[in-house]
Amino acid sequence: MTQTQGKRDNTALSIAVDPAAVEQPAGLTKAAVAFGSDVMAEAIRSLDIPYIAINPGASFRGLHDSLVNHLGNTKPQLLLCLHEEHAVAIAHGYAKVTGKAMAAAAHSNVGLFHATMAVFNAWCDRMPVILFGATGPVDASHRRPWIEWIHTARDQGAIVRQYTKWDDQPASAASARESILRAAWIAETAPKGPVYVNLDAGLQEEVLSAPLPPLSASRYRPPVTVSASQAQIDEIVTRLARAKRIVMLAGRVSRDLGAWRQRIDLAERLGALVLTDLKIGAAFPTDHPLHAGAPGIYAVPEARRVLSEADVVISLDWVDLAGTLSAAFPDQAPTPTIIQISQDHVLHNGWSMDHQALPPIDLMLACDPDEAVARLLERLPAASAPSVPHAGKSKAVELPVLTGGPVTMAHLASGLESAVEGRDVSFVHLPLGWDGAFWPFRHPLDFLGSDGGGGIGGGPGISVGAALALRDSGRLPICIGGDGDFLMGATAVWTAVHYRIPLLIIVANNQSFFNDEVHQERVARMRGRPVENKWIGQRISDPEVDIAGVATAQGALGIGPIKDNAELEAVFRRAIVHVDQGGVAVVDVRTEPGYTPAMVASLTRATGPEKS
Repeated sequence: MTQTQGKRDNTALSIAVDPAAVEQPAGLTKAAVAFGSDVMAEAIRSLDIPYIAINPGASFRGLHDSLVNHLGNTKPQLLLCLHEEHAVAIAHGYAKVTGKAMAAAAHSNVGLFHATMAVFNAWCDRMPVILFGATGPVDASHRRPWIEWIHTARDQGAIVRQYTKWDDQPASAASARESILRAAWIAETAPKGPVYVNLDAGLQEEVLSAPLPPLSASRYRPPVTVSASQAQIDEIVTRLARAKRIVMLAGRVSRDLGAWRQRIDLAERLGALVLTDLKIGAAFPTDHPLHAGAPGIYAVPEARRVLSEADVVISLDWVDLAGTLSAAFPDQAPTPTIIQISQDHVLHNGWSMDHQALPPIDLMLACDPDEAVARLLERLPAASAPSVPHAGKSKAVELPVLTGGPVTMAHLASGLESAVEGRDVSFVHLPLGWDGAFWPFRHPLDFLGSDGGGGIGGGPGISVGAALALRDSGRLPICIGGDGDFLMGATAVWTAVHYRIPLLIIVANNQSFFNDEVHQERVARMRGRPVENKWIGQRISDPEVDIAGVATAQGALGIGPIKDNAELEAVFRRAIVHVDQGGVAVVDVRTEPGYTPAMVASLTRATGPEKS
């Protein structure tokens, strides 16, 4: 029996008793009964969370009932998902747009095991997610035979403790209410991240002896602002005033449009060149005269060059500051003055290495980058016009004309550009093979960043969550991902179709886990072995997977495979019409395998490219 089948058997067992035979507690009518899970549900509602994504399970059947029958399934609304990883990924995607936590629920230890990759993605992406779980009953005398024993863990939070900000297993209805409020507060306090609250199944179903006193939830979730001192701001202003060549690394910042405009203002006042990164969401307009090169997963040559010429580098919570600096200064310590504005060090621990290497820093501001930029602008003179003291920006890549023939990623971008006709789009996911020069980002919602953890399979679920947050925004949400990523997360599409969440998914299908083919070729060359064997254990063929058929099975419009680039514009237009009508469209585009700068850079170890 598979793990998922076991869960369904558990659910079946949980409703095997005839509900009519269950007696109401003495002295209470059905309408007046208050259970522990009712308190939990009301605490969740007080967080003003619109949705809770779930894959159902008997361990939280009490909470499920309270959300549906006590609260009326209004706020939060349950979103049924076909896998726990999708449930957490949807909450992650929602946070990428809004900056706010959505909730998810995972059944017992087995459901949490399924959800772990998505939790790790949210952790690495520094996105708030409130994950509810359940176990027990902790009181072993109240457990049903077999199933509630194998689905009970002594320390269930240990499964995700090293990549969550906080976890708890409350022991009463009152402590559960407090735990839920604390979880939301911690998740949404910078630096943000996922949290986990494990609810005792017995406690959920326990009848309350008396109602709990009311409380004002907002008083237990005070906003926390960490600000730089005036002395620190003055010191930065002094250093910037002396600098001749400033480079700003626009990293993990908010989706707030006002903060976006302030970053532009800061760069223009300083005459600073700006670098951005495809690992995280759009942070600066990539076609601005001060944007250097094109955003990438790794620093492109032009970005490395402008960094090597800088005398001051100001980092706005840049991901992997040390790695980026070492790429620009491979044989020496970085020469510029390094200013870091970040609170990320608060989350660093000894288990996960997502904190990256330790960077050299000359001046550190432990505060939110948006807040620091606003403070700096108060002390800097206004700029009359953008200043470009040293050349940095490359001309955007010229997209190919669609004259027919095989499809490359550039052809895909060209066909999509023609099909969208200049409307506002949000790239909710992009593949490793995407060139940051293909498409300018001019708004903080134009691109939402990668999955965080660098795995495969999170793209569809994250995209559904982002599309949910973007629904009714007027923007067209577009997910471009690989075939491996889609096939691992395909059933997340069902949730989008079921809840009428418009989304366009384009599968850049090279029928391979091609990044690993590149690695196998590199190893074969290093060892003097046949590179012709690099495809073994990598290709997704014989038989070919019917990706359009998989999409159709979830209720989406499935199109493809498209093998001729001349067809792309018309196909994308057809798909967009379906999305504009509230549907989900999945287009299978057979793309030619190709080496991208990101793939080549991923092969390079600390010893340098000549030895890797």
